[in-house]
Amino acid sequence: MLLNRLALALQLALLALLLAAPLLGLYPVFVMKLLCFALFACAFNLLLGFTGLLSFGHAAFFGFSAYVTGWLIKAQAWSPELALLGGAVTGAGLGAVFGLVAIRRQGIYFAMITLALAQMVFFICLQAPFTGGEDGLQAVPRGTFLGGLDLGSDTAMYYVVAAIFLACYLGISRIVNSPFGQVLKMIRENEPRAISLGYEVDRYKLLAFILSAALAGLAGSLKTLVMGFATLSDVHWSMSGEVILMSLLGGVGTLFGPVLGAGIVIALQNLLADKVGSWVTVIIGAIFVVCVMTFRKGVVGELQAFIDRRFRQR
Repeated sequence: MLLNRLALALQLALLALLLAAPLLGLYPVFVMKLLCFALFACAFNLLLGFTGLLSFGHAAFFGFSAYVTGWLIKAQAWSPELALLGGAVTGAGLGAVFGLVAIRRQGIYFAMITLALAQMVFFICLQAPFTGGEDGLQAVPRGTFLGGLDLGSDTAMYYVVAAIFLACYLGISRIVNSPFGQVLKMIRENEPRAISLGYEVDRYKLLAFILSAALAGLAGSLKTLVMGFATLSDVHWSMSGEVILMSLLGGVGTLFGPVLGAGIVIALQNLLADKVGSWVTVIIGAIFVVCVMTFRKGVVGELQAFIDRRFRQR
């Protein structure tokens, strides 16, 4: 009971910090970028942490939806909210295609199929005329949200991104704690037992894959709207590696772990990029190795385990 109260108090404190971030002098664009990647990591964690499926192709959903949203706003003059919805639907549709092909495979075979499909999407983005090729899609306007809120203001844009992130985070929490989420956890822990109890495991895994892809697509769409561009780096396989790193660093299978992991990685990239250049990847890699060796459950996972042990001792 006390542990639940501590978790609730921490979440309320973080919510207050999120709402007050522009007033505290934090750079809004940096925090918005962090929230976009935090949503991306939460989407990936829904698949890996709560379903047990390791995908190496999530950059395809993130990056392709980013391109689609940018194109809908810039070339088709769609409003931001409709373009974001279009990006999420694109991610879900792409996830359905990926899932139908890969979901019957397990382990390394599942991971390699998702990676191969993601490389096909990367090639499409490289060659398709609407993406801008190697130059990417540049100068995407933010527009007006819901017909009245000018997103040209970083503060207005920040609160829209924060609201969408919070809604998605609470939605993921509801999914995880629902009967559907309990089945996903059972599939992760013991798939043969789930099958023996009569659950259609492939259907549950496919739905989880589509939900994860839709949220990843929404994260990519938000990133395009915030930054004003979409590039090949968004759909490159290394982006899939980054989201895996974020989830493992923060704690796979925890709700807040991916958010913390994304915050650590994005903060290090921004703080160290100007000082050490390309060596920032080496530093992040070293931190990841240390974390894996000393914090096998990630930062949040190890903290939760420590608190649990203390309460049991008492």
